[in-house]
Amino acid sequence: MTVSTVLTWLVVIGGLLILMKPLGIYMYKVFTFQPTILDRPMKPIEGLIFRLLHVSETSQMNAVEYGVAFVITNMLWAVMAYTLLRMQGALPFNPNHFGNINPQLAFNTSASFVTNTNWQAYSGENTMSYFSAFAVLQFLQFVTPASGAATGVAFVRAVSGRGLGNFFVDLTLVLTRVLLPLAVIFGLIFVALGVPETLGPYLHLHTLNNQSQVVPRGPIASWESIEHLGQNGGGFTNANSANPLENPSALSNIFQAIAMGLVPVAFFYLFGMFTGKKRLAWTLIAVAGTLYLAMLAMIYFPEMAGNPIINALGLHGHANMVGKELRFGMGGTSIFETSTMAFTTGSVASAHDSFLPIPSLAFFLGMFLNMVFGGKGVGLLNMLMFVIITVFLMGLMVGRTPEFLGKKIEAREVSLASIAFLLHPLLILAGAAIATATPAGLAGVFNPGPQGLSEILYGFTSAAANNGSAMGGLGASLPFYEVALGIVVIIGRYASIMAMLLVGQSLLRKKAVPETSGTMRTDTPLFWGILLGSIVILNALTFFPVMALGPIAEHYLLMAHHVFS
Repeated sequence: MTVSTVLTWLVVIGGLLILMKPLGIYMYKVFTFQPTILDRPMKPIEGLIFRLLHVSETSQMNAVEYGVAFVITNMLWAVMAYTLLRMQGALPFNPNHFGNINPQLAFNTSASFVTNTNWQAYSGENTMSYFSAFAVLQFLQFVTPASGAATGVAFVRAVSGRGLGNFFVDLTLVLTRVLLPLAVIFGLIFVALGVPETLGPYLHLHTLNNQSQVVPRGPIASWESIEHLGQNGGGFTNANSANPLENPSALSNIFQAIAMGLVPVAFFYLFGMFTGKKRLAWTLIAVAGTLYLAMLAMIYFPEMAGNPIINALGLHGHANMVGKELRFGMGGTSIFETSTMAFTTGSVASAHDSFLPIPSLAFFLGMFLNMVFGGKGVGLLNMLMFVIITVFLMGLMVGRTPEFLGKKIEAREVSLASIAFLLHPLLILAGAAIATATPAGLAGVFNPGPQGLSEILYGFTSAAANNGSAMGGLGASLPFYEVALGIVVIIGRYASIMAMLLVGQSLLRKKAVPETSGTMRTDTPLFWGILLGSIVILNALTFFPVMALGPIAEHYLLMAHHVFS
């Protein structure tokens, strides 16, 4: 392991740990309506928005009202995006004269971006006008992660006994107090590091060998800022953060990795502030952090060891740099890819199709779990879903009524949490099964053998987890995948969040139970181990069979020097 790798990892992980507490405290003040440094510039804007929406800071919704407001608002944004994409050719800020988006792609793109997935079945620099990129897609990159974060705030309020709050108030505050200020800061950082920000047309250049080349440009710095802060992941260009226009240096790569995790990690500390259970919050942070480091090791060390077939030729000591950017090195690439899978961002700084099977398994792990910090608010929801299931299982083992935050966990809460948990593998496995059983699905597979199955699984896993990244060897632009993945991202986004909002309301209505000597503690190293074990075992039982046919089978075949052509 090189010094640059160690320093890169220390800067990213250390930066997140240092910034987590102050940002978590700041967010706690925002969502409990305490004075903050941004009151003077933002309160007039927020007051105007609240008057237009006929809401106030004291407005309250129940879980159904909150969830319906969340879903309907998102669906209206999706319809708006679909309509504007279908009209792209007639809209302004189109210096490259791109035409209208076809119906299937417009549906897939609007569904993907409105669910904070940002799966892209197109090449951005060759498809989207500046209006589509800036006024449609970048607008969604602000409001859709903000709406997901609002549901996380509502759940945390509910389990802390404060009521869910009002969706439109929370949505506004996430935008004005969290995402917009941070986006301005990171946007300026990226401009300073060489990322372009312009509305000028693409550059047509002549190369040294007398050839012509088109260099795409646009409002990329502002795009990169909210792309990573909002765990959006959709690239302005097809190569995403592997493109030097989006991610020009090792330093910009570090800032993008920090931007991905900044708000999701702070949400875990926010949970501790709201509930007054900071030790529990640190326990959850430790569980997610352990899984993060495990993913990082699974990506870095096999890639550094190199391809066993190449090593058998006597070329030992050569890392598997296929599909990697030399300016980041293996250390920078590994921390970026770990972050994008852990925080469900979906942006890529390398070609995922070129990774060895064990690192690919780490990518799947991040999306299967969907709570290694995860997206802002939603990742915390998924973590607490596992906490509720684990507490229930512990209660069964010791013969006591399970409790969480002083509230009894009973059939309703466990049923709703189980629905949220089981929906995720159902979407992945059912979608992949349909794709492998139909000619339309198999038509998009470009790689033979286990890798081809992994490509299909990756596509549906990325959609269900609202991640949006792709291995790259799947025909995602085919109508079958445009429609199928569009449906999966919608169900995967809204059904589980609705279930967890109902869990929050159910716990809110329960009377607190006094803690006794028989109460199972959830803020101890013992619970850390039990929770971690429960997460791993539940997901292994669910996904190991299909993984045995994909990355695991490919790994053993690779060790036997078997290749597919």
